[in-house]
Amino acid sequence: MSDWKKLLIPPDASFEEAIRALDTGGMRIALVAGGDGRLLGTVTDGDVRRALLQHTPFSEPVSRIMNRTPRTVPIGTPREDVVAIMHAHSLLQVPIVDAGFRVVGLETLIEAGQRLDNWVFLVAGGFGKRLRPLTDDLPKPMLPVGGKPILETILDSFLRCGFHRFCIAIHYKAEVIKAHFGTGERWNATIRYIEEDEPLGTAGALSLLPDTGGLPVMVMNGDLLTRVNFRDLLRFHEQHGAAATMAGRHHHYQVPFGVIDAEGAQVRRVVEKPIQSWLVNAGIYVISAEVVRRIERGQPLDMPDLLDALVRRGEKVCFFPIHEYWLDIGQMSDFERAHRDISELS
Repeated sequence: MSDWKKLLIPPDASFEEAIRALDTGGMRIALVAGGDGRLLGTVTDGDVRRALLQHTPFSEPVSRIMNRTPRTVPIGTPREDVVAIMHAHSLLQVPIVDAGFRVVGLETLIEAGQRLDNWVFLVAGGFGKRLRPLTDDLPKPMLPVGGKPILETILDSFLRCGFHRFCIAIHYKAEVIKAHFGTGERWNATIRYIEEDEPLGTAGALSLLPDTGGLPVMVMNGDLLTRVNFRDLLRFHEQHGAAATMAGRHHHYQVPFGVIDAEGAQVRRVVEKPIQSWLVNAGIYVISAEVVRRIERGQPLDMPDLLDALVRRGEKVCFFPIHEYWLDIGQMSDFERAHRDISELS
């Protein structure tokens, strides 16, 4: 690839800088190299997600999370041989190195052409009250960002990952969505609709989904913009044998004051403007076919309630940490930010 140099980071880079390189490069890998160009290690999406699950501080050096013995190929290796190596070892990228183990390129395995038959269930029936008057005439998922509706950007993201079967839950101004997407022929996809008489919630509408074919179902709110690789999310769900998987991310909030830790009248310490961090629900899920089958047909049910019920029953619910760009367009300030950030999704 011509832009592989954008993926290079020095060994003294932080975990946070590695994430930034991973997201900016768009190839789902960062290459850790010394000043002489010698490859010292690699950082992939999987490495980052494992570190996030272990609550690794963003200030930690990249050496703590990188793979120090990545598989490489020597310069001049025929493309067909490299592809065979990637398939044999389930790799998406392989650095190319010279005799001095200096990075000279990167071979990638493009997966987008491999079609996946899993249903993608998009929730697009909300009223978007906090975005009025913009939503007086349009449902929120149809608001334009970057020259096309939010929902179309979501559809395009799934298509790039190989998905082609979509079911859209609609309610408010449903005819606008149906008129724009039709049956999906324009995108070489299949699009069906579940038109709710009354909103059934994120999970309740799943009970009306066509036959899953025994495959897990991808679920996503129709008002999100993200660069998450949905194929990676599905693979994560399957590898962990989960009943359900929810994507989430770290949300940080800096208290704008000094915080006092006191015992009675005695001050123990003062922390100036501390940063609090929480794991928050990103509105993207994978639900197993068996769980979908058990949802009571036509009854209101929100996704958090479904996931809580699964946890209480002792079923395996997994958390997929995302580091990629993500924005929930819930209010006007988010919509304005989406217009500023649209280049992140190109």
